[in-house]
Amino acid sequence: MDTSVVIGDWPDRPPEEALHTASIADRLRFGELWIGETDTWDAFALASAIGLATDRIEMTVGPLPVAVRDPVMIAMGAASVAALTRRRIGVALGTSSPRVVEQWHGRSGERAATALEESARAVRGLLAGKRADLDGEVVRTRGFRLRLSPPGGPLSVAGFDDRAVRTAAGHADRMVVDMAAPEVAAGLRAKLDEAADGAGRRAPRLVARLPAAVDPTPESYAQLMWSIVPYLGLPGYAEAFAGAGLGDAVEMARKGAEPKELLTALPFDVAARVGLVGTADEVRARLREYADAGVDEVAVVPATGGDPGGERTLTAIRDLVR
Repeated sequence: MDTSVVIGDWPDRPPEEALHTASIADRLRFGELWIGETDTWDAFALASAIGLATDRIEMTVGPLPVAVRDPVMIAMGAASVAALTRRRIGVALGTSSPRVVEQWHGRSGERAATALEESARAVRGLLAGKRADLDGEVVRTRGFRLRLSPPGGPLSVAGFDDRAVRTAAGHADRMVVDMAAPEVAAGLRAKLDEAADGAGRRAPRLVARLPAAVDPTPESYAQLMWSIVPYLGLPGYAEAFAGAGLGDAVEMARKGAEPKELLTALPFDVAARVGLVGTADEVRARLREYADAGVDEVAVVPATGGDPGGERTLTAIRDLVR
């Protein structure tokens, strides 16, 4: 099973720590870095800065919300980073949340599943250097082709629900799931294989993005628990958390409970249920569980509370997987 690193967007840490985490991942010879986008860095700008500050690590930008960035913007961004950094750059697509899409960006979140499928179809062609003329129900593009060289990296799709799984199976190289317990990942693996078989394609690789802390401090636990709270009521995440035994907290979130109420409702071991948290031996055993569930790659989101840049956790995990 492969391992990669995710730049965590921790609200309790300085945004510049992303560069520190990236340099640690590069120095430890992780093969890939995932760079998402929320309310701090523009993902392509950060990827360019990281590429210029590191030696070799490849990058995937995203998951990017398809209701906010259109296929041409995504393909141009990835090709630009690849040209500026001379690295292979992949792209991950997702639907994001109503807060990001509708409140922050003022875009419609309706027909998100259709937008995801149509965007994946168009982006796949554009990333290959082709014209991807598409007159879809939500997504439309005509006449554009990259002038820069194709960025060369894989296309990933974030998927929990059945339509996203079918989109990944039909168009992506990888499907990425966030904070999924091993038993949830196993169910998604089976759905992905079945959908790929129906589409006449080889099944994409399954990537689990997991919060991680080896020998965690109290600051690590607090950071990880707070990071879970915003996702408890979101579609897809909610079902995955319920599958990890967090049904009561999920129901509270759906009824509009305040974040502090949700935090107090979470069990202290919540991050260990949906991630890699504990001693080195406990994390090693957990990695085996994910491998047994059919996960091809674990993308580690290192907690940085009590562990600047996530260096302790990334070093330990690198030693474990060697």
